Amino acid sequence: MKCPVRESGRRFPDRPALEFEGARWTWGQLDAAVGGWQRWLEAHGVRQADRVATLAWSRPELLLLWFALGRLGAALVPLNARLTAAELGPLVERAGVRLVLADEALIDRLPGARPFPAPAPQAVADGEPEGSQVFAALFTSGTTGTPTLVPLTVGNFVAAHAANAANLGAVETQVWLGTLPLFHVGGLAMAFRWAMMGAALVLERQFDAGRAAALLRRGDLTHASVVPTALARLLDQPGPPFASSLAAILVGGGPMGAELLSRARARGLPVLQTYGLTEACSQVTTERPAEADGSTAGHALPGLEVRVVDEHGVSCAPGTVGEVQVRGGTVTPIAGEWLPTKDLGSLDARGRLTVHARRVDLIVSGGENIYPAEVEAVLSASGLVTDVAVAPMADPTWGQVPVAFVVWKAAAADEALLTYARARLAGFKVPRRLVAMQELPRNAGGKLLRHQLVAPHSPA
Repeated sequence: MKCPVRESGRRFPDRPALEFEGARWTWGQLDAAVGGWQRWLEAHGVRQADRVATLAWSRPELLLLWFALGRLGAALVPLNARLTAAELGPLVERAGVRLVLADEALIDRLPGARPFPAPAPQAVADGEPEGSQVFAALFTSGTTGTPTLVPLTVGNFVAAHAANAANLGAVETQVWLGTLPLFHVGGLAMAFRWAMMGAALVLERQFDAGRAAALLRRGDLTHASVVPTALARLLDQPGPPFASSLAAILVGGGPMGAELLSRARARGLPVLQTYGLTEACSQVTTERPAEADGSTAGHALPGLEVRVVDEHGVSCAPGTVGEVQVRGGTVTPIAGEWLPTKDLGSLDARGRLTVHARRVDLIVSGGENIYPAEVEAVLSASGLVTDVAVAPMADPTWGQVPVAFVVWKAAAADEALLTYARARLAGFKVPRRLVAMQELPRNAGGKLLRHQLVAPHSPA
C-alpha cells in the first residue's frame, strides 16, 4: 500500500496537517519530514523487520519516526513513559530492538538510549509499507501479569481505520484532538486514521484538562478520543459551552457510568461509548452516532465480529454473561481465529455489547491497566511480607486504584514496603492502601480467592 503520509502529502500538500505546542505543519512538510527520518534510520542500520523502541510522551517526532519505519518495513515499539527503569529494562531486552530513542527527561531510565535526532527534511520516493508487515508492537499485560508483546500489522491498522470510517466517516476536513498517549494503541490507531484521511491533528504532549477544554471550545475541532477520567476532568473545567463543531467524542479504556454520560451530554458533548483492546488494534465496538443512548458499548464495528461464549465455547443467548471474543481484520496475527479477550460481557437482542468486567482480575485506573500479579510479585520480593494479594478499590477520580492485602513477616512496615514498590513500579501501580491480614482467603488447593477480599471504601 502507499504510505499514508506520502499519499496525503501528494493529495493535500498545502492543507494543515499537524499542530503541536504552537508549531504547525502542512501535509507536504510532513511528507518531507518523514523522508528525512527514513534516510536517518537507513544510515543508522535500520532495515526490514527491525524494531525501534521509544520512551517518550507524545511529540511530532514519534509520528515521523513511525511512518518512516513503515516505509522501511520496520516496527515501532513505544514504551509507556510512566514506567520505571526496573520495569523498562526487561521490556527492551525482550523486544529485541535495534535502537532506543527517548525524551531527554526520560533518557536516564534506559541505558543506551539516545535522544531524538532532528533529520533534515528530504523528498523521498522509495519505500512502501506492506500489509502483512508488523508496523507496531505494544506491550500489554498477560494473564500472569507478565507483559506480552503484541504485534500489529499494517493490515491491522488499515482494517481499524476502515471500521472506524464506516461508523464516523472519513474526510480530510476532520480535525482530531490527540490527547491519548502515542504509546497506547488508542493513540496510534487515531494517528493512523488521521494520516489515511489527510485530516488535521492537534497533538498534545500529555492530557491537560484546562488546555483540552479550551481546544474543544475553539470551534474547529471535530473529533477526540478520551478515557472516562479525562472526560470527567474536562467537564469540571469552567468556561463557555463546547463548540458546536464537535461531531464525536470517543470514550474508552473503562466504563463511563450513567452519571458521567449524563453530565457530558448535558454539556453538549457528543460522546460515544467504545470497547476495545490492544490485541484488536483499539476499537472493537462503538455506539453509532444516530442511535447512541449510552446504555451499551455499541455494535461491533463493520468488518469485525463479536460473540459471547460460555465456559464450553458455546455462544450465549442475548443478555447472558460470558467471555467476549473478537474476530476480524484488526486482530493481531498471534491470535487464533477468535481472539479470547477474557473480558466478561453480554450482547443484547440488537447485538450491542455490554462489558461487565474488564479482564479477569484486571484493575483499570484512569485508562491504565494494572494486573495484580505484577504488583504482587514486586511486593513479595521485598522480603517484608509472607503473603500478599492486590485488589481494586473504587475511586471517584481514577475509577479504580490498587489496594494490597498483606500478611506481614514481622511487624508492620507500611512505609518501607511502599518505598520499595515506588522504586520498582510506575506510580499508578503502587497500592494506595495496605490492609493487614492474619491470612489470605485461599481454597484447599492454595488458590487465592480474590473475590473474597473486600477493599476499604475510597474517601470521597
